[in-house]
Amino acid sequence: MDIKQYMNEVGQAARAASRQIARADTNAKNAALHAMASAIERDAEALLIANASDVANARAAGLDAALLDRLTLTAKGVAAMAEGLRQIANLPDPVGEMSDFAYRPSGIQIGKMRVPLGVIGIIYEARPNVTADAAGLCLKSGNAAILRGGSEATLSNQAIAKLVKEGLRIAGLPERVVQVVETTDRAAVGELITMSEFVDVIVPRGGKGLTERIAREARVPVIKHLDGICHVYIDSEADLEKAVRIADNAKTHRYGTCNTMETLLVNDDIAKTALPLLASIYAAKGVELRGCPRTRDLVPTALVATDEDWRTEYLAPILAIRVVADLDAAINHINDYGSHHTDAIVTENYSKARRFLREVDSASVMVNASTRFADGFEYGLGAEIGISTDKIHARGPVGLEGLTSQKWIVLGDGQIRG
Repeated sequence: MDIKQYMNEVGQAARAASRQIARADTNAKNAALHAMASAIERDAEALLIANASDVANARAAGLDAALLDRLTLTAKGVAAMAEGLRQIANLPDPVGEMSDFAYRPSGIQIGKMRVPLGVIGIIYEARPNVTADAAGLCLKSGNAAILRGGSEATLSNQAIAKLVKEGLRIAGLPERVVQVVETTDRAAVGELITMSEFVDVIVPRGGKGLTERIAREARVPVIKHLDGICHVYIDSEADLEKAVRIADNAKTHRYGTCNTMETLLVNDDIAKTALPLLASIYAAKGVELRGCPRTRDLVPTALVATDEDWRTEYLAPILAIRVVADLDAAINHINDYGSHHTDAIVTENYSKARRFLREVDSASVMVNASTRFADGFEYGLGAEIGISTDKIHARGPVGLEGLTSQKWIVLGDGQIRG
């Protein structure tokens, strides 16, 4: 296969499809989403069989546990894909939404209209659910999508893509609105991220290495995050029961996700009560603890934490713990060592909660809730195209609004500028 020629053909088809889907009727887009969801539910068993083959091949190839976790589909996960598509269908269509109208002294009326970005390239590792999520979000927001999944999920991605195309066909929409790159040759990624004439934005979903490469080499804008170094801070005025439940869930619900807690910060006034309780829970679940000197005084089984531990996204049953003097120390630690992804405070003090929300410089900041909620589905976006820790255009879970832009519109009645 001539990769350059193939990707050029994919890009041309996507650009043409983007113009068609940008003017598509909301009812047609919703019909396609519902048809996709129904097809996924109907063929759930076939999807699980295809995924089981991918997982077996990945395990035989020696892929790490975090990647295997992201690759594996369950019956619940397949059902969530279908539900996510239906949620997207039920969300308001952002395309064409007009706002901020005002009259100027000249008599013209100015405002803004929300419009699709155009063609979105999504490059992802494992996570076959991204195929459905990305297809649904791009479709509803009026964009064409070029999806390039990892070779470890080829069978799963192709099976899901077949059902996505079925939904588009049933709704009378062009099938090339969503294209899954059929080659696993890495050169396809290099072509995709440099096709500025066809692609308007790139979204990487994968490890730090993949994201860094794309950010470095892309010739089109990139919506991204590099690390998920997420924190939970247990304040001196925390409800202990809440704190234990949240710190447990934030770390052990799933280890291989970007919104999993990697560092636990505990106020010194509550540490001697909270840490032994949590250490017992973590020990029962096989979580390795690495702590500061004060942590190791209270939890002798903890290993010594180095400065590098505060900067590490483990994606594994490993947790760094630091005892801090006060809220200022916690905020400073998060802003110095964090990745600006998701951070939470557990406290019953309203003023401290407000300070934490205001001063922690992250895409998602939470009070008395697990970091695991930083997710498009949980935020009511239906799904997410990815999570952005950038500060321009989109930040946090990127849903429909993040896949659109705004243009100025001017309404006049013959006015000319004097």
